[in-house]
Amino acid sequence: MVAALIFVAQASVSILHKTESESIANLTVAQIEDKLQECSIVQALNKHKVGSGSNTETSGLTARIFATLFPGSPAVNSILATVYISGPPNFLLALCPPDIDPSSLSVMVAFAVGGILGDTLFHLLPEIFLGEDSPEHVRFVMVEPNRNLLLGVAILAGFLTFVAMDKGLRIATGGEGGHDHGHSHGKPEVSEKVTSAIASGVDTGDTTRSRKSNMQADSAQTRSVATLEKEISPSVKLGGFLNLVADFTHNITDGLAMSSSFYASPTVGAVTTLAVFTHEIPHECGDFALLIQSGFSKRAAMGAQFVTAIGAFLGTFIGIAIQEFGGNSASGASEPGLFGTSLQVGDLLLPFTAGTFLYVGTVAVIPEMLETGKDKKAELKKTLTQFLAMFAGAGVMLAISWD
Repeated sequence: MVAALIFVAQASVSILHKTESESIANLTVAQIEDKLQECSIVQALNKHKVGSGSNTETSGLTARIFATLFPGSPAVNSILATVYISGPPNFLLALCPPDIDPSSLSVMVAFAVGGILGDTLFHLLPEIFLGEDSPEHVRFVMVEPNRNLLLGVAILAGFLTFVAMDKGLRIATGGEGGHDHGHSHGKPEVSEKVTSAIASGVDTGDTTRSRKSNMQADSAQTRSVATLEKEISPSVKLGGFLNLVADFTHNITDGLAMSSSFYASPTVGAVTTLAVFTHEIPHECGDFALLIQSGFSKRAAMGAQFVTAIGAFLGTFIGIAIQEFGGNSASGASEPGLFGTSLQVGDLLLPFTAGTFLYVGTVAVIPEMLETGKDKKAELKKTLTQFLAMFAGAGVMLAISWD
């Protein structure tokens, strides 16, 4: 009888463990975290965190500014962010001189790169692998090796996407220069007179003005401009149009960055918007200069840049659709994850964005910074200025991140 009771007890314990194991296996990551919050030691840690007042995010000036600029849902905030990064930089082109040299933007580009790398290293990568901190309670991270591997694959995919885009552009232009985001484009062989003549809107036709006194002078000027315009080689013109295609594609990834970051958290979204905005100003000015050198008038170049801005909105709407219909782990989706992990389709957008930012901040700009001239004193001064600008850009992101 005693042996039978022991057997029944062991069977009951086995069934209980099996039931608990099955119930735990069905829990989502969010549900597991909720269960952990019921633990007494975790509740004590929560009281200590709230009591110590370590969280200053809600009372900070930066947080209030972000809350004012982005007051809606993740979808609404993503659209607002796209408006912010697309509108002002394009309108600033009206103040940009048509004969601007892209190399003169090196300090501004260095600041933007520091911001992008700071956003990637201080916000995106910690958010991707660890998640966002909570002001009310402590957070725990469940280590899933396969999950981390998939996140790494998504980062690599974003990086290689930009490599393929840049390489394809270089092949299309015969190797004369790619669409790098530092705008160290190979300078086209275009006369400065062509640039100024085209930018000023001089008539390049064979007609002359009605005033007879200036007929011969105007005719000579028209023929001169037409002759100079022919100096713009077909490959340079092709490079200008291909640059628009690359710019449109790049703007799509910016839109994806907006949507994926805001669905991750409001803070990450706001900081990513700031990083992209600082990058867009020199980026748009550099593209504007390239279009002018490719034969565009100032008005046509501005119009083309506004058209490419549509790509940012397209990317934003694609990202919103993926997040809303593909789901993400932060929303507590109960559907099975990718390849047996807790990841949803929407969770891969943020690491993809981080991969593209890594390319922009390293491969696209570092080669330009490594180029040096013969004047050692001037190069040392330029290098020091660029590094200070990079540290300033990264410092802004670090200051926003610091709690």
